[in-house]
Amino acid sequence: MHGSFGLRYKRYQLLIFSALIPLCFVVGAGCGGGNSGMMSTTPSSSTGTVIVSISDPPSCKNPNGTFEHVYITIRSVQAHTSASATDGTPGWQELAPQLNSAPMQIDLFSSAQTNCVLAQLGSASLPVGNYQQIRLLLVSNSPGASDAVPATNACAGNGYNCVVLDDSTIHELNLSSQANTGLKIPPGQIVGGPIQVTSGQSVDLNIDFNACASIVRQGNGQYRLKPVLTAGQISVNNSGIGGQIVDSVTNKPIAGTVLVAIEQPDSAGIDRIVMETATDSSGNFRFCPLPAGTFDIVAVAVGPNNLPYNATAVMNVPNGVNLNTIPLVAEVGAPSPAVQQGFVTASGSMGGASVDVSLGALQPVSFGSMMASRQLNIPLETIPATSTSAEVDSTGVISVSSNSACPPGSPMLANCASYTLVVPGSNPSVGVYSSSGTSYSAPPAGPVLFTVDAVAALPMSGGVSDCSPSELTSSKDVNNQPLAANAESTTNVARIDFTGCS
Repeated sequence: MHGSFGLRYKRYQLLIFSALIPLCFVVGAGCGGGNSGMMSTTPSSSTGTVIVSISDPPSCKNPNGTFEHVYITIRSVQAHTSASATDGTPGWQELAPQLNSAPMQIDLFSSAQTNCVLAQLGSASLPVGNYQQIRLLLVSNSPGASDAVPATNACAGNGYNCVVLDDSTIHELNLSSQANTGLKIPPGQIVGGPIQVTSGQSVDLNIDFNACASIVRQGNGQYRLKPVLTAGQISVNNSGIGGQIVDSVTNKPIAGTVLVAIEQPDSAGIDRIVMETATDSSGNFRFCPLPAGTFDIVAVAVGPNNLPYNATAVMNVPNGVNLNTIPLVAEVGAPSPAVQQGFVTASGSMGGASVDVSLGALQPVSFGSMMASRQLNIPLETIPATSTSAEVDSTGVISVSSNSACPPGSPMLANCASYTLVVPGSNPSVGVYSSSGTSYSAPPAGPVLFTVDAVAALPMSGGVSDCSPSELTSSKDVNNQPLAANAESTTNVARIDFTGCS
């Protein structure tokens, strides 16, 4: 997802994230003291310059999803040196003062302004220090008479933040009513450390807004923002990772929907998706800008006539390389991918609880001479409609807020919601990056095993963890057998029950 809005600067760099930093969204004019300590843009010997950009590679724009446009309107970007600073803590520094009087409305589904950058948001002079929090402030959907708003508004009377569907209807994107406390990303997601501002030097900061993972469709048909963000200090020396996805037999691009994710493993060996994109018509993709380090690249596809392909992964890929062609193996004879369906319930001390749940499909792999193990996070797919069947979409984010249709055996009074995950019906093909050429294993025969991963968050909080524990997995089906997928088949996943929720 890219955009055509922004300011022009002498420095455009091929950039993106060396840190997954706690962020918060704050809506409306009120920010509970968040503007204290704002700096001017005049540098001095005790300050450095920060240049802020925003990016978002596309993955769920029509025809890969139901969205044509996603508009957000940004009025401020701020940073703080304390990891524990709250909205009322003095010392928040303004990174893009230009936005205060001229908020910027950005279509996250637009084309890039320059190279990988969606838009340049602004720049400022900041005191020297290590900045551990970033927060992005949006214009309220109902701003006050004295609040600054953009000169034009693509939401056309549906607030200043909205989604446009593939039927051209416009829907307001509901924001948190907690304007003073803000919408926050959970802490502990720092990859490269804080943003380091040094005397007399310039720092490039990029914010990636994963809109596809940030929009929750509620049962009443409204859309709500549950922001998923990454941000970090980026370097001109890191040019990103690119390649081309092809059919393993024809060595040509796949005529269908091809999704590619860039991932990094956590301490438990589970790959977490950093960004996700769809290839162009020639099968090409590129993730940029990126920090130094290594990443895993995972690709899936649904070809002509809903022909499914296996997932192919390239492990331990350093930044700054072109992977050339990455082959995907067609599941010959399979008329469509596999489908997994299940229910999530949520309860607290007083009965049913309301939570947002993000869902993922994990596949185990072993690779390398030492047979390292990892759980790949498989990009979730869509099965297009045919003349005899309806479209099947993955529901990667669900709102658990009602107990009207809970399955038999659910915990007493718990709220529940169903989900659908569209995944390959075969095991992954894996290669380990080599500068002399990467070799890929054939997809192993045998059971195609998955684990469904579910993470609960407090609604309208921007992703603050909820329930105890806040992350649960299910590797069994409803018959308590290993969770196996088969092409063109639907597997019912064992129910996931969150407890201790707010």
